[in-house]
Amino acid sequence: MDPQSTAARHVAVIAGHLNCQSPSAAAPLALAACLHYDPPELSEKPPAFDLAALRRVLDGHDLAARDWLFRLMEESPLFCPRRRGDRTFVAPDYNQTKEQQRAVTMRRIEYLLRRGVFEGWVTGSGPEAELRKLAFFECIAIYDHSLSIKLGVTYFLWGGAIRFFGTKRHHDKWLKATEDYQVKGCFAMTELGHGSNVRGIETIAIYDTNTREFVINTPCESAQKYWIGGAANHATHTIIFSQLLINGTSQGIHAFVAQIRDADGNVCPNVRIADCGHKIGLNGVDNGRIWFDNLRIPRENLLNSVADVLPDGQYVSSIKDKDKRFAAFMAPLTFGRVNIAATAVYISKVALAITVRYALTRRAFSISADGPEVLLLDYPSHQWRILPLIAKTCAMSSAANYLKRLYVKRTPETNKSIHIYSSSLKATLTWHNMRALQECRKACGGQGLKTENRIGILNCEYDVQSTFEGDNNVLMQQLDLLCLRERDLLGRYASEVSQYQAQGESKQKAMLLSHQLADELARAFTERTILQIFADDEMTQSAGPLKELLGLLRSMYALISVEEDASFLRYGYLSLESAAAARKEVMKLCGDLRPHALSVVSSFGIPDAFLSPIAFDWIQANSWASLSNE
Repeated sequence: MDPQSTAARHVAVIAGHLNCQSPSAAAPLALAACLHYDPPELSEKPPAFDLAALRRVLDGHDLAARDWLFRLMEESPLFCPRRRGDRTFVAPDYNQTKEQQRAVTMRRIEYLLRRGVFEGWVTGSGPEAELRKLAFFECIAIYDHSLSIKLGVTYFLWGGAIRFFGTKRHHDKWLKATEDYQVKGCFAMTELGHGSNVRGIETIAIYDTNTREFVINTPCESAQKYWIGGAANHATHTIIFSQLLINGTSQGIHAFVAQIRDADGNVCPNVRIADCGHKIGLNGVDNGRIWFDNLRIPRENLLNSVADVLPDGQYVSSIKDKDKRFAAFMAPLTFGRVNIAATAVYISKVALAITVRYALTRRAFSISADGPEVLLLDYPSHQWRILPLIAKTCAMSSAANYLKRLYVKRTPETNKSIHIYSSSLKATLTWHNMRALQECRKACGGQGLKTENRIGILNCEYDVQSTFEGDNNVLMQQLDLLCLRERDLLGRYASEVSQYQAQGESKQKAMLLSHQLADELARAFTERTILQIFADDEMTQSAGPLKELLGLLRSMYALISVEEDASFLRYGYLSLESAAAARKEVMKLCGDLRPHALSVVSSFGIPDAFLSPIAFDWIQANSWASLSNE
């Protein structure tokens, strides 16, 4: 394309407008042929690699079980099948009121329960059972975040607390009843005044030696339990996290089981519950607020795997240090971070699959006077927006699978590593998910705003999560650069903390003051970890097209990480010339990845029904005739 001729043509068009020619003097309008939809499978080159093999790498486990659950949801009218054009899509009806959304969420749970989806979710054990549970949860989250959160609260938070904080007496009483959804538990940890700072929660539990009961109170308004999923309408029981006072001495945070509704759904005496109200997303979840007014529960309802109170009021624990006891209480909650990190990757996959398919069929502008309009994904600027996100999502998929395997095979010796990896990956993968959703929303233009096209509404639904080819020489150079940054930032961080301490600040204050370096160090650690894990997955493949593709994605991940992080320039890890070269290389890699874009997103394993109309024949889906299906 000749820039001068293009500029001249633009000037001529503008001049024509400014000259205000009369209609009679203007050239007659030529009618253009109507647009038509060409499936990208027909216009794109055939896959250069085995799509099923890439799916096995990215999904990691339980592919057949995932497909079974997807079909189960597609088959039921409860999952709102809707005909658009020549295809049927399933997605929640967000036009419903929050009360309607909550009611249908419960009906969906009952349907999945009858079909055996939750079998072993609380009573099962072993790595295979836990991985299958995670796979099912990811599929459910692809359909509806409210449904996944509602299940997560009962099965993972409440059920996990009973399982890990409790002992045999609690297991026998609650686990099977929870798995069968006879008991609908919730998890009352967060308070109005304390969220992340669990140590600071204000709810109080005092032991009464005369009645052998704990008396639980909400001593002030900031101590009300807040955002408690399931509490507003459906939960029958809750885990209450509170400060345990024995003879006036605080023993720190402990967990108690309490019933909050009777069999008829009435709120129990000495408990008050209010609705948190409408939210920007997750309106299928009945988040509530809870106050306790001298609520008495049996001594046996203390979850006592870490500590116990004997009938005479004596406090006993095998862990004498209060801080270590608190850490033991928090350790089982790691599963939540693992689950959130893995789910975030799948939502990114949904958005990218929709966006790439749309960009391979939607055209805009031409580069010559009489030429055809150009596909969105053939614009270098569009490639720059979308293709690096695909590479990142694939790399993060490998990292999420690594994290899941690490968790399900956990030992006491690996708990600290799991905590570090789950914390860093949860933050990074959820941040990436929000960026991917927002970028995909914008890349789809006005269609990205339509709820039926999923991306915009997923942005609202998942915002809460943020509150997760070359030869070996090239690979090692990439790793070396990221490792260099990580090692140097660690030294800089330690030095800055020491300087603040030398000025009289406490260690804790010094660490707070050094938060910028701490953030950069955490990012460096996580990005290097993801690259290493993805490279390991690449190395396990035999030589061939799939390994070449993984190498291309890995190189894109490494270079876009360098391109997007100012610390490489700020601290001199790269010269200005090298940074410019990295930027050019990312653009080249976009061109190399462009022919594989459809094949990669087709390997994500997401059924067509869980995408959206703009991923397919968006002209027919928006036709007048299609209105009869609404």
